[in-house]
Amino acid sequence: MSLRVLVIDNYDSFTYNLVQLLAELGAEVEVFRNDAIDAAGVEERDPDGVVLSPGPCTPAEAGCSVDVVRQLDPRRPLLGVCLGHQAIAAALGARVVRGPEPVHGMAWPIYHDGTGLLAGLPSPLEAGRYHSLVVEPGSLPPDLQVCAWTEDGLIMGLRHRHRPVYGLQFHPESVLTPQGRHILARFLAIARKMREVRRGHGATDATAVAEASEVVEQAEAATDGRVLPHGLRRGLE
Repeated sequence: MSLRVLVIDNYDSFTYNLVQLLAELGAEVEVFRNDAIDAAGVEERDPDGVVLSPGPCTPAEAGCSVDVVRQLDPRRPLLGVCLGHQAIAAALGARVVRGPEPVHGMAWPIYHDGTGLLAGLPSPLEAGRYHSLVVEPGSLPPDLQVCAWTEDGLIMGLRHRHRPVYGLQFHPESVLTPQGRHILARFLAIARKMREVRRGHGATDATAVAEASEVVEQAEAATDGRVLPHGLRRGLE
């Protein structure tokens, strides 16, 4: 059975690049604008995974995106790209601030710890950046872990410690990100495993949530031991 992925469109021109790549990887994709569905509606659709798209605004202006992060079944995989990544951070208590300078349409070396969606990829990898806002490292809540960064310490990737939740500041769907297909394929592979977990337990079963955390750990590769820049260590320790 095909994986069903629901994409929240934050009114961005890149959204359908994401949709196309997910479809090429075998997913059945459904798209809703961020003001055409709410968090309860996302749960009612019962997708195998949810993607929050890039967008031109801030998390506070991204429609249902922040609520989706907070209210989604903790066993349902979630990927946020660019604005979606920032929405995940904001929803869980981090601050989103203006970066040192806007970066739009530039390939950039991204360093990472080899976990989650980035397992098996070289570090640094080349990725396309299109943003002026960033997540502030010192504001990260305990549940969020930095998994990717630039040489000067800007956060380029986050993952939740206990849920299948991933944020990427860079664009995996961009032609400037050669390994983008691999990254999205990893997300779909984790979504497939988590679907099996959800089908085996009721939505309110605390045991299922604990099992989900264990399954996520099994689905992800262990860190390769790289050390974060000093300013980002709080998000990894």
